[in-house]
Amino acid sequence: MNLRCLSCQRIYPQDTYRWRCDCGGVFELEGIPGFTQDEIETGDFTLWRYRAMLPVKHEQGLISLGEGFTPLVETQVYGANIHCKLEFLAPTGSFKDRGTAVLVNVLRGMGVKRVVEDSSGNAGASLAAYAARAGIEAEIYVPAYASPSKLAQISAYGAKLVKVEGTRERTAQVVQEAAAQGAYYASHYYNPFTLEGLKTIAYEICEQLGWRAPDNLVLPVGQGNLLLGAYRGFEDLLTASLIERLPRLFAVQAEPCAPLYEAYQRGLDDAFPIEKKETVAEGISSARPVRGRQILAAVRETGGAVLAVSDEATLCARDELARRGLYVEPTSAVAIAALVQLRGLIGLEEITIVPLTGSGLKSHVI
Repeated sequence: MNLRCLSCQRIYPQDTYRWRCDCGGVFELEGIPGFTQDEIETGDFTLWRYRAMLPVKHEQGLISLGEGFTPLVETQVYGANIHCKLEFLAPTGSFKDRGTAVLVNVLRGMGVKRVVEDSSGNAGASLAAYAARAGIEAEIYVPAYASPSKLAQISAYGAKLVKVEGTRERTAQVVQEAAAQGAYYASHYYNPFTLEGLKTIAYEICEQLGWRAPDNLVLPVGQGNLLLGAYRGFEDLLTASLIERLPRLFAVQAEPCAPLYEAYQRGLDDAFPIEKKETVAEGISSARPVRGRQILAAVRETGGAVLAVSDEATLCARDELARRGLYVEPTSAVAIAALVQLRGLIGLEEITIVPLTGSGLKSHVI
């Protein structure tokens, strides 16, 4: 396997410590295996049942906390029939564990001893947990305004917590300066290995539906890695002739910080940096998605759309879902709020999946 720059096509070895190309482009992983149904490890009820399709050596002992194969629960919200994929039941309480589990196993195989990461909370907590499990030193840089419960979780795993005053983008700048001093930058949005782990959500959904694709996937999007990972997972299944078509992908952003929505509305191929405002959906507060071009292309190819919802609608949606026994953080609830806008676009007879990405127990927003 190698890393290829999406901008200039330059090739780098898989074990490079570079987190992006010299030209500034992001990396794509090439040489990865396709999907083979016969190679599913049916006795394993974690994402590692798809180990043959993941970029982790088979002879290597796995670092795992039991991630993946989360339940699908049917409910009705705002008149829409949906299947909720309970990603908040992951070991650290968010979907991030899918990408982190694969990434940390790859890093362990590379002999990496120290990692740094920037996060608004969930990705940092996930990396801190898996790094602790693997015996890797972790240093997590977070915006000072991040949820106290998420910061407490990061510290509990033994990671060094560095609070950065200012914007989420300032936090990324500081951690990249730290990475220049020799640590591996285990970025959940720059690193292509996380996308490989996130693809497993598509594999699981189709397997749980009896090897058929859903009609729609509605999910919160900041950097957009979950959407992009799911898209690639469905592509793998389509190539393997296990599904007949791709589901429509609906990306939902918070109105105070919606660069992908703005680009989509203007018919642009990529997002442009915006001046964002504070939002209760802190987990998707990203002013500049580094893979914005790929996300917009995936949405358009599948016949989906990019939507934006207000903070008020988000909190109402969180409460509506809680009254159905599902308690999520506001970042997850943006996808539920968008169901109001999707009336008429999504039929009651269609299968619509909404990943519930993070536990409400992580949120400080009442």
